[in-house]
Amino acid sequence: MRVIAGKARSLRLKTIEGLSTRPTTDRIKETLFNMISLDLADCCFLDLFAGSGGIGIEALSRGAKEAVFVEQNKKAADCIRENLKFTGLSGGSVLQKDVLRALQELNGRKRFDFIFMDPPYNKDWEKKVLTELCKMDILAENAVLIVEASLDTDFSYVQKLGYEILRQKQYKTNQHVFLIRSADL
Repeated sequence: MRVIAGKARSLRLKTIEGLSTRPTTDRIKETLFNMISLDLADCCFLDLFAGSGGIGIEALSRGAKEAVFVEQNKKAADCIRENLKFTGLSGGSVLQKDVLRALQELNGRKRFDFIFMDPPYNKDWEKKVLTELCKMDILAENAVLIVEASLDTDFSYVQKLGYEILRQKQYKTNQHVFLIRSADL
């Protein structure tokens, strides 16, 4: 896994061994960032279920002013810290805790332009997190939420929570779903 573009371009990032994390492939990461790159400059980026930190680090490399990484696994959180140090990128901080607790801690204290989440597949984490986020003061105006999920993940409930699906990008084995808060809220 490497940084695709920006200040840390081509640097190889560490990942932890085993199946506890599932790094986003370089090809999928490149496609994702091609879709959002024009809006990254000086943004605040939240990387939930961050794994080795590849998505948030890519955002920092491409001009985000801040990235907060939330990862409960100690080995993965340490890996993010090592990757941040190795790339020399500033503006990154790691919260080693459960995602829902981290969101409670951030609520009302920070607002994010992008929230990316890549939760464990088929455990309904997407719905849990989106349900909590709609109750919080954590989204900047025009914030975009990006969910990486399995192809069979159901998002039919998001409108009831006050979100609109901007777009869905399907890959061979997974998808990215881009959400915004509904304008009529």
